[in-house]
Amino acid sequence: MRVAMASAAKQPGRRNEDFAGATPAAAVLVDGAGIPDSEHTCRHGVAWYADQLGGCLLGLLALTPERGLTSLLAAAIAQVTGLHRDTCDVTDPISPSATVAVLRIAGGVADYLVLGDCVALLDLVGAPPLAVRDLREVVVSGSYEPALRAAGQDTAERGRVLRELRSRRNRPGGFWVAKDDPRAADEAVTGSLPLSELAGAALLSNGASRIEDRFRLADWPEVLALLAAHGPGEIIDRVRGAEAVHSVPPDDATVAYCTGLAGS
Repeated sequence: MRVAMASAAKQPGRRNEDFAGATPAAAVLVDGAGIPDSEHTCRHGVAWYADQLGGCLLGLLALTPERGLTSLLAAAIAQVTGLHRDTCDVTDPISPSATVAVLRIAGGVADYLVLGDCVALLDLVGAPPLAVRDLREVVVSGSYEPALRAAGQDTAERGRVLRELRSRRNRPGGFWVAKDDPRAADEAVTGSLPLSELAGAALLSNGASRIEDRFRLADWPEVLALLAAHGPGEIIDRVRGAEAVHSVPPDDATVAYCTGLAGS
């Protein structure tokens, strides 16, 4: 499998809180999430968490390829939590967390996993592409938008609404991310398909998937065509252009584009 990657921090000079990496038979994308100025809960920070989770997951994929993706993600969450449980308040609602997308090729089968608002875009042979998504965070967050608008500039009220939103993380009826509880991995969207049905794939952080779901610059078939013609950097460049035009604050954006799957 060949994997081409591109990633850009939300602002020049700011540390990128996304992670992307690959082995000869797997690709991993981790999109870190956290609250600004939350160092009192975790001295390491969001970028550290994303890097550690991605590195642990890649190592487990290489060393234990027989295990299911859900099991591997749970083990990676447990490992990273163990690295800073003694120094940081890992259970605090604003401590670092991440969303995850994984693609693995083994034994003529492609396995995929998505937890949170990353996207695994599967280029199917003879059929429209399949965008594998976990929309629970989008749905839950959207339900709080009216309350946030009503709060306006009332800092105390906005803080109350945001705390209530964060309290629904990793709870039934809420949304699920990688954080301190390995059981969150059981909530991931997973699947498999014969490798003969898959021409290629792309993993996108939510900062990169804006090309389709926020700015409507391209549909998923067009995204795959752009990747094939110009590579993953083109996706990020177009997103950055749209952010500037629409005065939308930029987000870290990462794409891992996987081809040559049959040779894995």
